[in-house]
Amino acid sequence: MTATDPARSLKDLHPQHAFFIGIDSDGCAFDTMGLKQRECFCPWMIAYFGLQQVAQAARECHDVAALFSRTRGANRHKTAKRVIAELLPAHPRVRRSGFRVPEFPHYFQWVDDPNSLLSNAGLQQAIDNAVDPTARRELQTPLQWSRRADWAIGEMVKGMPPFPFVHESLEKIASKADVAVISSASVEALGREWSEHGIAKYVTAIAGQEMGNKTEHLEYATERKYERSHVLMMGDAPGDLDAARANGVLFYPILPGHEVASWKRFHDEAFDKFINDEYAGDYQAERIAEFDRIFSESPMWQE
Repeated sequence: MTATDPARSLKDLHPQHAFFIGIDSDGCAFDTMGLKQRECFCPWMIAYFGLQQVAQAARECHDVAALFSRTRGANRHKTAKRVIAELLPAHPRVRRSGFRVPEFPHYFQWVDDPNSLLSNAGLQQAIDNAVDPTARRELQTPLQWSRRADWAIGEMVKGMPPFPFVHESLEKIASKADVAVISSASVEALGREWSEHGIAKYVTAIAGQEMGNKTEHLEYATERKYERSHVLMMGDAPGDLDAARANGVLFYPILPGHEVASWKRFHDEAFDKFINDEYAGDYQAERIAEFDRIFSESPMWQE
């Protein structure tokens, strides 16, 4: 039996308008980034990966990786690897304590494999296909963590409305451009959050981690369907900008800490420039320069 393509809905998307806008969800459309990362992903990462002895350092490392650096908004498994393999071993508190950070070589190899689908289903497939029993046992840890984090999100992230001017912007967009959610969150969580607040009706597709990464999402949804100058990605993380650049399309940043002002400017000014083919060039360059200044190049304990 042929496996179902999880990204089929994106690949089969037929343009209804000449313009397309992809919108990230967590931290971009919704003020859920800090809540999910700090209250759902990080505590259970500490629990499942055995980091209790250095919990405070782990929280600081997770904040850097998930919120305040150029890996903000990355897939959960990319973030976990950066925390455990890179940031935590170098943290002064960890080094002083003599704590040996656990190693997960099979998991990290899976994370780094460009052919891996970085989702619960992809991780389960890796476990099912593993020949080495050690690898199978090791990969159970991140899968259990990821599922527990999804459970926590379902329990915790409720009643969080979109940022001001999101609803108004979607109403304005809907008559002139196709809209899709482009996110590294799970499709289940995305569907629940966008439906809960009555804005799912404005989008033609909701793309999450099960469908690939954001670069792939944009490619599947727009390649050979829209002119490159008629495609705009909106996001709050450098990975969103990278996805736009990889596809040769435009980017509008929602600035962390200035989300309401960013959405107001989009509603009042930037969307009209996009539709009138006035967005590319100096205007986009100014927006991206503002965005680049937001993120720290090094952890707070190295500054």
